[in-house]
Amino acid sequence: MDELVDILDEKGNFTGKTAMKSEAHKHGLFHPTVHVWFYTQNAQVLLQQRGKDKDTHPLLWDVSVAGHVGAGENLETSAIREVAEEIGLTITKDDLHHIGVFKSVQKHHDELIDCEFHHAYLCELKVPLSQLQKQDSEVEALELTSLIRFSEETWGLANPGKYVPHGTDYYKTVIKAIKKSL
Repeated sequence: MDELVDILDEKGNFTGKTAMKSEAHKHGLFHPTVHVWFYTQNAQVLLQQRGKDKDTHPLLWDVSVAGHVGAGENLETSAIREVAEEIGLTITKDDLHHIGVFKSVQKHHDELIDCEFHHAYLCELKVPLSQLQKQDSEVEALELTSLIRFSEETWGLANPGKYVPHGTDYYKTVIKAIKKSL
C-alpha cells in the first residue's frame, strides 16, 4: 500500500518535505519506520515471517511488527497502529519501550532503494500466540522462538540467511534490551 511519508535528511532530521512511499523507495529518500519487538517473560521472542508477495525479503523472518510512519504521524501512534494491523493486538503508548534508532540503507535494485531510520521498541507479549491475528497480506507466519536460539542465529550468525539482514549491531541491541527487560 502506498502512503505519504515524511522525508528525512541523512542524519534522520525532518526536512519538512513529504513523498509517497513508492517515490521515497524509488529515489532512495530517507524516511522513518517503526519496529516493535515482542518478548515474553519466559525469554521468547515473537518473530514474523514476511509475506511471500513482499517486494523486499519475502518469506524471511523479521521483527515482530514493522511499518512505515505516515506523514505527520507520531512514532508511538504509528507503532500502535502497525501492531493492531499486523497481529491484531491492542497496545498503548505505555507498553512501548524505545531502544534506539537505526539507520538502514539497502539497495534491492535500481528502482527500490530502502533508506530508512528504524525507530525500535520493545513490548512485552502478555497473550498467547494463538490470540494473535496475522494480517495475511503482510505476514506469512508468526512464531515464538527462544531468545537463546534467536541470539545464536542472528548475533552468532549461525543462520543469517533465515532473517532480514538488519546487521549484527542491530540484533545485538535488540537482544541486550530484551535480556535487560527480563
